Amino acid sequence: EVQLVESGGGSVQNGGSLRVSCITSGFTFTDFDMLWYRQAPGNVCELVSAISNDGTTFYADSLKGRFTISQDNAKNTVYLEMSSLKPEDTAVYYCAATLLGWHRLDLHRPTCARGQFDESEYTYWGQGTQVTVSS
Repeated sequence: EVQLVESGGGSVQNGGSLRVSCITSGFTFTDFDMLWYRQAPGNVCELVSAISNDGTTFYADSLKGRFTISQDNAKNTVYLEMSSLKPEDTAVYYCAATLLGWHRLDLHRPTCARGQFDESEYTYWGQGTQVTVSS
């Protein structure tokens, strides 16, 4: 059974930092590109960051310099370090794993596929973790 379990979300003040983690199982971690999406109430689902199995990374333009994605292949875990957090970063953050290649994915989608397998993109999704940044 494929599982992606996020943790590390919480509440921080404007300018604070958080690290969210995603522990995975049930698939060959190194075969997949790992993704972090987020969705705030009333907003579309946004691709925040991605890392491919060769270490290539992607960041949404608005987040460059503030967020860092990394992965530990020995632990089948992907991380997202977030610093200089702003209230507009408040959202549910989702971990996902795709065989499609992150560069082939749309940067925005109507909703994040919480806990699902998106067959059209061969992407597994976690349940999400809430990040709240107060002003």
